[in-house]
Amino acid sequence: MLDVAGENKELIRPSRKKPIFPVQDMLRRYLERYGRETALPTSYQDLYRFTYTKPLIDKNGKDTYWETVMYDMHQWDYLRESLVKIYAILKTEGDLSFTEHLDVRRIDFCAFGNSQPFRIRIVNKYNDNYDHYYIKQADASRIYGLELEHLLSPDRITYLTSNNTLVEEHIPGVPGDLFLQQYLENPTTNKIRLAKEFVKFNERCFVRLLGDMRSYNFIVNMTPDIEDVQYRIRAIDFDQQCYEGRKNLYLPQFFKENNKFVALAQKHLDTNSIRQYQAEERTMMTFRLVSSRYRVMELLDAMNNDEISKEEKILQLKTELAEHHNQLAYFKAQTMGQLLKTHLKQTLRKSLLLVPKTQSKFSD
Repeated sequence: MLDVAGENKELIRPSRKKPIFPVQDMLRRYLERYGRETALPTSYQDLYRFTYTKPLIDKNGKDTYWETVMYDMHQWDYLRESLVKIYAILKTEGDLSFTEHLDVRRIDFCAFGNSQPFRIRIVNKYNDNYDHYYIKQADASRIYGLELEHLLSPDRITYLTSNNTLVEEHIPGVPGDLFLQQYLENPTTNKIRLAKEFVKFNERCFVRLLGDMRSYNFIVNMTPDIEDVQYRIRAIDFDQQCYEGRKNLYLPQFFKENNKFVALAQKHLDTNSIRQYQAEERTMMTFRLVSSRYRVMELLDAMNNDEISKEEKILQLKTELAEHHNQLAYFKAQTMGQLLKTHLKQTLRKSLLLVPKTQSKFSD
């Protein structure tokens, strides 16, 4: 069964500040090969030249932890044009014929997050419809997280890099903490289906070692389906990909912020059902791994010797995973990339045995 993070358990908390890891040559070549690296008309550092900020308050009068930034007129004119072009590169592969009716409505900055992102609001001047995207510092561990999400999760991710700048699409959905406040007790919420999805999400994070999935770092999507609703939980923060040393930090079930999701699983699912849903998710991850095996291997090759964590965290994680799986193979890993490859083989081993040709390629 899934465990709840309770008061009498050791507090589960990720590192307060994770360093930014530079993009090394091998990862850069991977990004170029698969169309992620491109020239952009402005950079993260250009956005940092704002003159002042004001707090961004939500419609209920609460602080959002974001600040709206202001620029001098010359800088603003340059940024507006450049940011609209970046939106076109992100959405229409650089077709600028659609940009005449687009404008930048607002730029927000968040000093709270590791990547200190800027959020760009693009508006359609004709109908006032708007969209968002983000510009962040290019952090290697975050890029690995985005790419693994694209390859191994049910969802695709659109992002671009340019030297030390990272551009990400906005992932729409209800933040997990707001979902708990506003939707959990709604009479139309199917708590059994929601519990099932949390079990699958928990499994996805653990298999690909994505950490710090507290409720405000993922969103919940609701899709009407025949006579009910289907749920999909999606990660929106990838800073903690293969960084932390504690095994439980890669399992969303152990964060106190997610206790209500865990309680749903404990109430509505028995042990056999949980094991079934875990097996289903691992099987689907194996199918995705098989279909993208060469690209995944290239990504893991780039991770193999990349420094995206600290030595003491690598030692702690491989020790805890070796104990968890009773497998000494984890101790051979010297980097987080090597550790992730070992972990993928261990957690997906049963499903990989069904496709022996692929398994032999992946196990090299």
